[in-house]
Amino acid sequence: MPTFDIVSEVDMQEIRNAVDQANREAATRFDFKNTASTIELADNELVLRSSTEDRLKALRQVLQEKVVKRQVSLKALDEGKVEEASHGAARQRIAIKAGISSDNARELNKFIKGLGLKGVSSQTQGDQIRVSGKKRDDLQAVIAACKEKDFGIPLQFNNFRD
Repeated sequence: MPTFDIVSEVDMQEIRNAVDQANREAATRFDFKNTASTIELADNELVLRSSTEDRLKALRQVLQEKVVKRQVSLKALDEGKVEEASHGAARQRIAIKAGISSDNARELNKFIKGLGLKGVSSQTQGDQIRVSGKKRDDLQAVIAACKEKDFGIPLQFNNFRD
């Protein structure tokens, strides 16, 4: 019986590379001169700092360009609100979302069942969803339908077995 897994993973090495590139660009660009604009990568969180909210917005845009260039979905970045830091500076925390939460898993399972494909079933296994079916074409239809709908998280389809 053919199966595949739906997962939501983020390549942390690519995020690290994007942060390094964005910091390098912020250090060399003229409009970031004397603004102390930096991006720090903690466990599953990015912290953007700059002297003004305007420069922070530009720094976030530079980061997003680098992340997209490295083929990481922007859906994996959950932007927090802009906070005031010391000396009138601005700070923003961006959480990195990885894994499928139980709410998203419920929504995905309901969506797959709602497609009405005969012999296709899905079950949650930890932070991934295993989809199985009688026909390979039905599973490919599930993949296509999931790609079309926006669930708010980046989805990857792997481990396809006949």
